[in-house]
Amino acid sequence: MPAPINQRVQKHRDAMRAAGLRPVQIWVPDTRQPGFAAECRRQARLVALADASDPDLDAFMDAALADMGGEGDA
Repeated sequence: MPAPINQRVQKHRDAMRAAGLRPVQIWVPDTRQPGFAAECRRQARLVALADASDPDLDAFMDAALADMGGEGDA
C-alpha cells in the first residue's frame, strides 16, 4: 500500500530543503476571472498611449539597444 499523500508531500519537502531550497508562496492574478482580459486590454492601451506621448522614448530605447550590442551586430 502506498504511503499516505501527506507523508509523500513531507518527504518531498524534506528532500527539497536538504537540497538547499525553501518553499515560497506567490500569488498571481486569476486569469479565469470575468473581466481579466478586458482589464489587460485597458492597461495595455494606457501604456501604449503613454509610450506614444513620450518624445524621448524612441531615443532611449535605441540607446539601450546599442548599449546591449544589439544594433547592427548581425
